[in-house]
Amino acid sequence: MEGRKSIKTWHEDDKPREKLERNGRSALSLSELLGILIATGVRLKDAQGRIYSKSAVDLGKDILALGQGDIDKVARLSLAELQTIDGIGPAKAITITAALELGLRRHMAETNREIKKISTSRDAYEILRLHMQDLTVEQFWVLFLNRNNMVIRPELHTQGGLTSTIIDTSQLYKKAILCNASNIVVAHNHPSGSLQPSLSDIQITTKLLRAGKLLNINVIDHLIITATSYYSFADNGKMPIDDGGAQV
Repeated sequence: MEGRKSIKTWHEDDKPREKLERNGRSALSLSELLGILIATGVRLKDAQGRIYSKSAVDLGKDILALGQGDIDKVARLSLAELQTIDGIGPAKAITITAALELGLRRHMAETNREIKKISTSRDAYEILRLHMQDLTVEQFWVLFLNRNNMVIRPELHTQGGLTSTIIDTSQLYKKAILCNASNIVVAHNHPSGSLQPSLSDIQITTKLLRAGKLLNINVIDHLIITATSYYSFADNGKMPIDDGGAQV
């Protein structure tokens, strides 16, 4: 196998760090940005035992390929998955994961600052999806709102296993009262990718609606969130729900 040139031997215009310094971050490809994180290339052996080199940018390209060219999918790769790439060990995998998480949280903070009021299900989704869309276990989140549907804060209520989570209604409404919330949006994710509400989802929604009515705290929507989309109970005419007498 023909060896690949080290970044040190590249023309000055092609070196990613120098390119970023000279032209700004937007001038770099995703593989070049990943190459800066990876920092150093590696020397590997092929199937015939011959030594060859991979630059940091080459490794960045391999990572992108594993994520099917989608940086959002790369961000969802586990440390173990990243380390299936020859030349990516624990240290490089941790660096990549940490950097992408920082970027995700920055984007999430910017999104939360931009959306002050919940007027549509999309507004709630844009705030909650960055907490929830990449999860491999089910979580249940609450978005606390004031009487004008201005955002107080989002909060993780509980986390379950691969297929379910347990909702503690009394604790949820205790938190709502403590932060003076008048309205709430609840949401949970489906790691399976299905947007179809289950019977349990319907029963939980009814239970929360009935408890909220007693406390004068409105549940204005329940979202099911997947990696790529969401389902709104309100948008689909499922609020309120009559499930045949579910008890609070």
